[in-house]
Amino acid sequence: MNRFSGISLVALALGLAFLYLPILLVIAFSFNASKLVTVWGGFSLHWYEVLFSTPAYLEAAWLSLRIAAIAATLGTLLGTLGALVLTRLGRFPGRALFGGLMLAPMVLPEVILGVSTLMLFVAMDVERGIVTVALAHATFGAAYALVVVQSKLVSLDPNLEAAARDLGAGPVRAFLLVTVPSLLPALIAAWLLAFTLSLDDVVIASFVNGPGATTLPVRIYSAVRLGVSPEINAISTILIALVSIFVITASLLHKRGLTGTARR
Repeated sequence: MNRFSGISLVALALGLAFLYLPILLVIAFSFNASKLVTVWGGFSLHWYEVLFSTPAYLEAAWLSLRIAAIAATLGTLLGTLGALVLTRLGRFPGRALFGGLMLAPMVLPEVILGVSTLMLFVAMDVERGIVTVALAHATFGAAYALVVVQSKLVSLDPNLEAAARDLGAGPVRAFLLVTVPSLLPALIAAWLLAFTLSLDDVVIASFVNGPGATTLPVRIYSAVRLGVSPEINAISTILIALVSIFVITASLLHKRGLTGTARR
């Protein structure tokens, strides 16, 4: 039993090293003074200075933030509406099909999502740009938002909203005053998760973007194909930090919301 436990720990350590060692190397070499990305030349912030003085990366970063904010807002709204349909309407014809369609972007390969959305925009003669990228990102962001919000909705006490309606509040007013505040941690967590997914997407954005709509991950991917430059390590480190902050915050908010509901 101890031998198998030791083997499991070694396998776990190797797996974690395979996953996270490259990320740690990228972070470490972002502070490298040398122009060679694999040769340590001393600690320096030079490549961060180069990064913040490069207009192309700054414009792409600002565009990615705007697209991610729009996509996260739309995705959270659609995911919340889907969660309300699945939890409040009970059993209705086509419920399983509706739930499957809402969650499909979570399991479909991103290449298929990219090709399908591209064909849709071409068929509708929609010019590709910021709007198409935001809409495409909102589709898979909605699936993750649905999961987060639905897990909170099923744990809410429906009698609270019913009590508000008994006291004279209408359905909309009772929902806004009772249900929405209880859902707020889940809504914020869903928004942050959808924002993060949009911020680091490459595959789908590369299919549906257009002139003037090149996101930061797509620009990084294009630059890496010509060779890894030191400023790529710097911008990758910033993205890793942002994504980590958003994911950890979303997880804490979601956990806090579920804990608060359990206590009540």
